[in-house]
Parts: sequence; structure tokens; C-alpha cells
Amino acid sequence: MDAAQGEPWPATQSDDACRTRVVLDIVGDKWSLLVVRHLREGPRRFTELKKAIDGISQRMLTVTLRSLERDGILTRTVHGVMPPHVSYELTEMGITLREATAPLLEWSVAHLARIDEARAAYDARTGPSAAS
Repeated sequence: MDAAQGEPWPATQSDDACRTRVVLDIVGDKWSLLVVRHLREGPRRFTELKKAIDGISQRMLTVTLRSLERDGILTRTVHGVMPPHVSYELTEMGITLREATAPLLEWSVAHLARIDEARAAYDARTGPSAAS
């Protein structure tokens, strides 16, 4: 419903609201925002990203990069040098995604220790079976 007028949204607005799941899938993906974050200073090669993102496998980085390229978040450039190499860079839309999600990533870093403490306290109260 349109909150201002108390009327149902036109079909297109409702459909668009449901389709926002596509964007939320990007934001909620385990690796996508980390890739976007590491591209903030400009183009990076695959190996640079792999080294910078702790815990990501080569396969998962490949899948993530392809998905972000498909969504228009980054571009992939093959450089015709010997040996050939590939670099990845944020698109204009990718830059706006990075700007929009930077506060979330900063919040995450600022609160990691408190989250770890809360989890440990919860696990101590409830036992190991409740943590799953």
C-alpha cells in the first residue's frame, strides 16, 4: 500500500519491491561485499583479490567475480601483455554500492569483538547443542 494515500501500490512498484531481493542477494552474499570493498582503490588482479580476502577459495572468488560482473557491479579486463593478465574494476554502479555498504562494513569491523563476546556468553549459557 502507498502509505501516504492508503492505496495499493501499482503492480510495477510491487513487482519492483519484490525484485529488490536481487540486490539483497548481492549485499547478503558472504563474499560479494568483501570483493567490492577490496576494489575501492582501483583495479585489482585475481591473485591480489585472492590474497586480500582471507578464507575465499579460488573457485568461490571466480563465482563471485562472475556474478558481480553479470550484475554490472564490476568489469573484467583482459590485458594483452605477455603473460596475459586479467583485472577487475568497479563500475559506476559498483562504486555507488561500495559507498552505500561502507558503513555496514565499518560497523562490522567495529563490533566484531562484541559479537564474539556475545556468542561466547550465549554458548556458555545454552551449551554447545543450542549454538547450531
